[in-house]
Amino acid sequence: MNQKGRAWIELDLHNLHHNVEELRKAAGAGCELMPAVKANAYGHGAVPVSRALAGDGITSFCVASLGEGIELREAGIRGMILILGYTSPADFPELLNYNLTQTVVDAACADDLDRCGRKLGQRIPVHVGIDTGMHRLGERSSDLERILPLWEVDGIRIDGVFSHLCVSDGITERERAFTMEQIRKFREVVEKIHSAGKSGFKTHLQGSYGLLNYPGAGFDFARPGIALYGAYSLPEDEKNTVFPADLRPVLSLKARVETVKMLRAGESAGYGLTYTAPSDRKIAVVSAGYADGVPRNLSNCGHALVKGQKVPIVGRICMDQFTLDVTEVRNVFPGDEAVLIGRSGSREISAAEMAQAAGTISNEILSRLGSRPERIVFTQI
Repeated sequence: MNQKGRAWIELDLHNLHHNVEELRKAAGAGCELMPAVKANAYGHGAVPVSRALAGDGITSFCVASLGEGIELREAGIRGMILILGYTSPADFPELLNYNLTQTVVDAACADDLDRCGRKLGQRIPVHVGIDTGMHRLGERSSDLERILPLWEVDGIRIDGVFSHLCVSDGITERERAFTMEQIRKFREVVEKIHSAGKSGFKTHLQGSYGLLNYPGAGFDFARPGIALYGAYSLPEDEKNTVFPADLRPVLSLKARVETVKMLRAGESAGYGLTYTAPSDRKIAVVSAGYADGVPRNLSNCGHALVKGQKVPIVGRICMDQFTLDVTEVRNVFPGDEAVLIGRSGSREISAAEMAQAAGTISNEILSRLGSRPERIVFTQI
């Protein structure tokens, strides 16, 4: 089957390699990258991305779920794989079966892991989550009476301690002060754990914006996600980050023009009659829709590139198609490419630009790309 017959995703692994090197500079000496390959590597494809990262010397990865970790193991990915989120206690034996590391989301989770580990006669590898202000996972950093006893739990082996910055992308004085306070709290709790005689664990705190805005923080790992894939959450973020990383997009999203037709003045196109031609217009029906990850929010406000020209989406985006006004583009035919994310000629639409038009962030746009578009690796390292 033709991989480019309908809608497809192109992955540039040379750019991925380049981004790894840029983020290593931001991390500084002594800090290793633990890439976030959750959500199918932000829509890029967890297996091909992880294999490429392993070729770059990456030996630690983080995912959101047990299933994501198992997928990587079954694809032959080695090294440490940390599950950042919840795993059902009924599935804890699989952590040992697949050599996966589980986050301790609270003291009760540690108790459940302990029971499983003692029953199976093995210590389950874990990283302890610490709440420094996001109030999502982990015990509060001030609750040492709940944190320190975790090192006495027989059924687990604590290999790491971590937290998460919740506003490290912010540029206001309040946001920066909050992030600095989170960093201070994390350093303090790590020092107190060490002072209590606990050692032998790694530390990590920064995600993408933690690396770009607070580089060289001095922890053992950093967990880049969106930046690894050469994207910023919003277009303005690129000029607002502290570290001048030269990030390059890894992913392009493209689809074929199915048919080209004329729309007479006063005629409407698509569901709901939301677009009416103000004059005679030439429209192209494109073979991608919201089932492929094109947000319905882009109806009548998004754009694509055709033959190097930026053209508007008109009418509602459907499950499997959307329509472009290509009146100003010469010689558009069925089979031509429409670029939703990526380059055409000298023009480019970034994931962040698409996200801004859809009223969201690129993290959501990329991670919601469907399984239907083929992932094509076209630049090998």
